[in-house]
Amino acid sequence: MKTIIFDLDGTLADTSEDLLNAANSCFKKLGFDGTLNLVDHSHIALKGGRALLKAGFDLAKVVYNESDITREYPLFIKTYEENLSVHTFFYPRVRETILVLKKAGFLVGICTNKPEYLAEKLLVSLNFREEFGSLVGADTIAFKKPRPEPYIEAVQRCGGDVKRSLLVGDTLTDYDTARAAGVPIVLVDFGPGKFEINSLNPDAFLSDYKDLLEISNTLIP
Repeated sequence: MKTIIFDLDGTLADTSEDLLNAANSCFKKLGFDGTLNLVDHSHIALKGGRALLKAGFDLAKVVYNESDITREYPLFIKTYEENLSVHTFFYPRVRETILVLKKAGFLVGICTNKPEYLAEKLLVSLNFREEFGSLVGADTIAFKKPRPEPYIEAVQRCGGDVKRSLLVGDTLTDYDTARAAGVPIVLVDFGPGKFEINSLNPDAFLSDYKDLLEISNTLIP
């Protein structure tokens, strides 16, 4: 069966505001004046909590090192876990498209660099976990994207064949993952990572989820 594996943050759902708020909560407790905002920093949220913490330290013009980031990271994770779906939402037509794909015989799964338990909790809170046949996070196996192993794991857990699969993502990390796995890559062009992918040459860009079935049937033999 044909298999489509999706990235999560910035691809299926906009999680940036909840991630930024969790980071800003850490900065507030540290007494920082500067805070991260959606206009200027939403793209950083796609790179994870450590990147957000570094951006906040830079914005506040505070001298820091990796040990400072490591110290604050558990608080960031705790705060995010407690508020991970306050502002998060699926992009238009995501839910409908997943159902259409499954009805058409596709297997669908998720490969994300979010910790698996947080991705699981987020999907459950959004009432859409059961539609996906697999969920592989940053800590599910020994590797994370852009290594191909987590993608391959996500396909296999779905019951699919890597040779008849593709990845839908939104960043250079997803692009590199697909190329490493030797599969087509479809990049959404509407998320926070849209500026990062302008110079890339994916097999297709996706501007509206309603077009994904046709694109996938073209790209997967």
